[in-house]
Order: sequence, then structure tokens, then C-alpha cells
Amino acid sequence: MSARYSAARTSLRTAAIMLGFTVAFTAMMASSYEATRPAIEASLQEAQMRLIDEVLPPGSYDNALLEDVIHLGPTPELGLDEGGRVWRARKAGAPSALVVEAAAGDGYAGRIAVVVAVGADGVVSGVRVTSHRETPGLGDYIDPKKDRNKTAPWIAQFSGVSWDKVEAARWTVKKDGGAFDYRTGATISARAVSRVVGRSVAFAMQHRDTLFSASAGSTLAQGASR
Repeated sequence: MSARYSAARTSLRTAAIMLGFTVAFTAMMASSYEATRPAIEASLQEAQMRLIDEVLPPGSYDNALLEDVIHLGPTPELGLDEGGRVWRARKAGAPSALVVEAAAGDGYAGRIAVVVAVGADGVVSGVRVTSHRETPGLGDYIDPKKDRNKTAPWIAQFSGVSWDKVEAARWTVKKDGGAFDYRTGATISARAVSRVVGRSVAFAMQHRDTLFSASAGSTLAQGASR
């Protein structure tokens, strides 16, 4: 009995020690997270602002853009199976532009995520690829940071294009009868991006009033009301 009792006490003591370490480690991690969370959030906001500044012209808005955001529920037309975001730019209270998250699922190596800035007048002010896995040195020119042509990067051709000047069917590469250039040997990447940009502009224009009038921070089920 004494040996069994001793073994039980040892097991309980070991379990108590392990529990104590677990509680202490969890508390330490929680404290560390709380201490670093403001810096992490500030860093994320800074990165988002840098991205938005790449697609929106300086002086085109004067609102707190990162706070003027709405969330989209699953939106198949934008390739957003789990939803996404739309930031609203305003100037003197009037609608200026929409910055739309979207994704193409038909890239050469899979999903290509983008943000597309569309003026209230339907003119694209900028497009940026935010993530992709296209072939390095071949299809990754869709990202201006990796495009060897720094003077006129491929992605820049969308800037200034107006929705009412390019038919919906022509938001693809010239090889398919579309309006946009591509690089030889990497048509798939360019085609995927061109088409998702077209879908993003169409979405922004079709739902412009709903997107601008929704309450900041709200979530629109199924993307935007039809």
C-alpha cells in the first residue's frame, strides 16, 4: 500500500508541476501578446496603407480610409470563397473610389490575390497583386516588384482604363481578343489577372451605391445586395 500510495503522490506532484508550468507559460504568452499587439496592429495598418497608396492617386481622398471599410461575405464573382474587404475613398464627403480585394483561381500555379482601385466614375487608378505562386522569372512579372521592366511594369497598363470604354468581354489578354498585353510564354498569369480585374471593376460599378452607403465595419452577405 505504501509503495502504491507513494507512486500516486509522485504522479500527483508531477501533474501539479506540469499544470503550474502550463499556466505560467500561457500567462506569459498572453502577456507578451497583449504587450506586442499594438505594434503588430500598427505594422499591419502601415502595410495596408502602403498598398492602398500604390493604387490610389495622392490627394484623391481625405477620409480615414482604413476605418471606412466594409466586409464582404463569400463573393464568388470576385473569387472570395471566405469573403474579403472593400475600402471606400471619399473626398469632402463625396464618393471618390473603391479599393476591392479579389482573387483569380486560374493562375498558372493557382490563386492570385489582387486589390483593384476603381474610381466612382469607373476609371481604374491602380492594380496590385498581393500574393501569388507564379513561376519565378516567367509569370511573376504580374507583380511590379518582380517585373524587370521598372519603367513600364506590366500591371501599370490597367491604370486609366475606363469601364465604359472597354467591353466586359475584352477584359482579358489580346491573344484572346482582349484589350491587354501579356508576355510571351506566360499568357496564363496575365489572362488570370486581366480577367479578375475586369470582374472587380464590374462588381464595383454594379454595386457602387450599395458599397458606398453601407455602414463602416458592416458585412454584406453574399458580397453586395443585388
